[in-house]
Amino acid sequence: MSVFQYEFMRRAFVVGILLSVIIPCVGIVVVLKRLSMIGDALSHSSLSGVAMGLVMGINPILGAIIACIAAALAIEIIRKKIPNYAEMAIAVILSASVGLAGVLSGFAKNSANFNSFLFGSIIAFSDFEIILVICVSLAVMLTFAALYKELFFIAFDERLAGLAGVPVRTVNNIFTVLAAVTVAVASRTVGVLIVSSTMVIPAACAMQFRMGYKRTVALSILFAVAFMTAGLYISYYARLKPGGTIVLLGVASLCVILFVKNRSRGRVDIDVKMGYDE
Repeated sequence: MSVFQYEFMRRAFVVGILLSVIIPCVGIVVVLKRLSMIGDALSHSSLSGVAMGLVMGINPILGAIIACIAAALAIEIIRKKIPNYAEMAIAVILSASVGLAGVLSGFAKNSANFNSFLFGSIIAFSDFEIILVICVSLAVMLTFAALYKELFFIAFDERLAGLAGVPVRTVNNIFTVLAAVTVAVASRTVGVLIVSSTMVIPAACAMQFRMGYKRTVALSILFAVAFMTAGLYISYYARLKPGGTIVLLGVASLCVILFVKNRSRGRVDIDVKMGYDE
């Protein structure tokens, strides 16, 4: 347990576990709505916000939150305008964000701080940023709990949710803001380039067990906490980048789950066929 003798590692575990709880709550809805790539668009939007914050002299995470909210709302507006090509909205905002980040990065005074957002820097959180993560985490958890049923309906069928009396537009806007804020904060932890993976992989792992919506959410949170905790331990002792280690653990776990699942399915098919032949 020598890892906890350092203040920066204690902070890393606090921030990591908090984010491991809220990211899957957003991620499971994103996956069920078939908008998995929205994490990439928002993460790149956060990078443009970071550059904007460095240029304007404000906290980069605050700049990332503002940029992500603006990008998320823009995606929602474009998605409603062209519902048959919803993925086009994500591509447009992603391209615009990358271009804006590239232009603003040339004016950034602290290029090292800007580069730290590419692959994350979970051990470099300031007191203000930790307080911000705690506030964002509480806000996301409370909002997700309050809109649990509405998000459940919208995740599977927005049209049916509207017929059932769910204010689809309002709930979608609220969820869009939640996703934007979550991605903006998480980009500081695991990095802009791989933050979308932390949203999708725990949800993908949990969905393989087919346990229903509520249990799938709980299981995805458990997976995310496990990946985060194990990734921090391994990165500390092996001297690896925390963000990349966390994501690679998630990918490896998903591969193992899929392998075991397919192998078990193959055994069932063989047993059924042998029984039929007999």
